[in-house]
Amino acid sequence: MLKEIVAIVRPNKMLSTKKALEEMGFPSFTAFRVLGRGKQGGRLRELAYRVSPEVAEKLESSPYGFIPKRLLWVVVPEAMVPKVVERIIQVNRTGEHGDGKIFVLPVEEVRRVRTGDTGLEALF
Repeated sequence: MLKEIVAIVRPNKMLSTKKALEEMGFPSFTAFRVLGRGKQGGRLRELAYRVSPEVAEKLESSPYGFIPKRLLWVVVPEAMVPKVVERIIQVNRTGEHGDGKIFVLPVEEVRRVRTGDTGLEALF
């Protein structure tokens, strides 16, 4: 059985998260640049990391207060979910607002387009 892990993390934690996943044997994942907000309401002055002046200007002028994040998407065997989730938390926890969220979802089917492989063979 496979599970999908979707993690929203700080942009400045992306490289360390990537390294941690690779060290666990999961070098393949998808990442997106996203904007979001949480309990802090998207207020830039409360960020624990810096953003470029251009991004800051754009975000400060927005009435919605979204801040830059990274969204990671990785599929792993069900037995590995607790270890992968814990490792993502270890790498990304600062104790400040904006550390992120992790969602775990079921995966019904996986197919590799090039070969037609399914399941674990399609992933690794």
